[in-house]
Amino acid sequence: MIREELERLEEMTLSPFAAKSIRSKGRKHPSKPCEIRTEFQRDRDKILHCKSFRRLKHKTQVFISPEGDHYRTRLTHTLEVAQIARTIARALRLNEDLTEAMSLGHDLGHTPFGHTGERLLDRVLSTGFKHNVHSLRVVEVLEGGNGLNLTWEVRDGILNHTKSGKPATLEGQILSISDRIAYINHDIDDAIRARIISEGDLPRDCIEILGHSHTARIDTMVKDVIYNSQGRDRISMSRNVGAATERLRDFMFQRVYIDSFAKAEESKAMHVLEELFSYFMKHPDRLPAEYAKFIHIYGKEQAVCDYVAGMTDRYAVRLFNKIFMPSFWEQI
Repeated sequence: MIREELERLEEMTLSPFAAKSIRSKGRKHPSKPCEIRTEFQRDRDKILHCKSFRRLKHKTQVFISPEGDHYRTRLTHTLEVAQIARTIARALRLNEDLTEAMSLGHDLGHTPFGHTGERLLDRVLSTGFKHNVHSLRVVEVLEGGNGLNLTWEVRDGILNHTKSGKPATLEGQILSISDRIAYINHDIDDAIRARIISEGDLPRDCIEILGHSHTARIDTMVKDVIYNSQGRDRISMSRNVGAATERLRDFMFQRVYIDSFAKAEESKAMHVLEELFSYFMKHPDRLPAEYAKFIHIYGKEQAVCDYVAGMTDRYAVRLFNKIFMPSFWEQI
């Protein structure tokens, strides 16, 4: 059987520190193995084909509803994370399939309008809201009606991909650091394209260490992670490159993420989501059936949250207009 041969190859070729698919802690619900694919390959394919993954193409990364064709969305961010993570995993002889699966799934629970939407839901929900926790809920409960039934290792990586997380596998640690490498660099690229900052504004001490171009900086960070993690049971950057990366991240928070015209539409986006959340809390009978069915299981507030968090930017705006804006009557 092809799957069994692939499992033997993992045992023979992967690092002793790698997660092996045949040794997975398994799924919540028993599932017949595939003849062709390993368990982690199946998880990757499940995520790639789900609706939540497709909706990422219309969810904000940093720039809300950008007009330009080249600004990142949550989908292109996810693909860049997956590429960086796979490169690191392959170089370290860790499990590339597991790394790719958790990378593709790590932001499935992100809200419309990016972190702006996350902050709004965190404020209005009595239990708070974190996109990594909701990403896990998407794959365990919401997708496919009963969840995707992913392996424990993929679910652990999704839940713990944030900076404060503690992934149980080295592949999960790769995802966490690749996420930061990706967003710091592509958000710089987008901010320069939007003329919020220029290349010359970037902190000189960071650039001297990391590189003077988008490509050079990613190259430096990725290689540093690989060389600093070889033969070790921990994924990390060197002290010098890691410190420069953190200073560059701090610069982006000061100049782009918190107070720039890229954020000029934030208050409007928050207003849209707050009104939608309030509306469906008052009218839960108007939730789509796929979300309304969760009211008696998880409560009204969670069901409304599931619906609002799953919206794309443009769907949220369109629904807001449909509910709250007057329709023009045309006499024929």
